[in-house]
Amino acid sequence: MLFSTRSQYALSVMVDLAERQAEGYTPLKEIADRQGISEKYLESILKVLVKNGFLIGVRGKGGGYKLTRNPDLYTVGDVLRLTEDSLTQTVEVSQSTNEKTAAMWRGLGDAINGYLDSVTVADLATPSDAGDYYVI
Repeated sequence: MLFSTRSQYALSVMVDLAERQAEGYTPLKEIADRQGISEKYLESILKVLVKNGFLIGVRGKGGGYKLTRNPDLYTVGDVLRLTEDSLTQTVEVSQSTNEKTAAMWRGLGDAINGYLDSVTVADLATPSDAGDYYVI
């Protein structure tokens, strides 16, 4: 399963802002510099996150972006569903798939979604837990 660059950046931005939650609003330029992406591209990602209530954006001096809730209230699945069209059906089962194997493919999709919904942005923002998310 592949996730778009847009999704990867959206998740990275959420983690970035979670790590700086106590600092208040973070300017677009600072986020773009830390993430190594253009401000214009980042702005399109932030727009989706603001529109869906994940972030608050404030213009002007002292403005920027911040999370609307505590980082532990956002799951990786929540963030990826905003930017991926097909996450709800992670593993597509074609009509030609044998019914005996179709159940396995659906189970795999459920397992992937379950995992993505079990990891929060706060989990990823905690440096000591950075290596704890390897799954076979």
